[in-house]
Amino acid sequence: MTAVPDGPVGVDALLERVREGLDRMEAAAAYGAAQAGEVLLVDIRYAALRDRDGLIPGALVVERNELEWRLDPRGSHRAVEATSHDLRVVVICNEGYASSLAAASLRQLGLHRATDLVGGFQAWKAAGLPVTS
Repeated sequence: MTAVPDGPVGVDALLERVREGLDRMEAAAAYGAAQAGEVLLVDIRYAALRDRDGLIPGALVVERNELEWRLDPRGSHRAVEATSHDLRVVVICNEGYASSLAAASLRQLGLHRATDLVGGFQAWKAAGLPVTS
């Protein structure tokens, strides 16, 4: 489980610490794993960014403020895809910062394989991977 530090720290230090416990994925690896059915891609970008830049085909869209409720396999508001704590989730934000903190939060819920996408959606798009309007 990714440990969140005790006591006050700055956001940069917090980000560095939570990333130490994540096996972050590069865009091409995440795409391949998603194509093979090995991961669930979860887009946490807010609507304006999705409208502006498009969507990753097949990604589950869950706004950040609903993430824990939708992915907790024991939760009453879980998404159909939230099948177990062994689910490998790759969280995607716009540039790969908020997604690291979100993945750490999912790990605290017991989703021990949760991680995030290095560089976020922008890295996905820059790699020329599929995006729909």
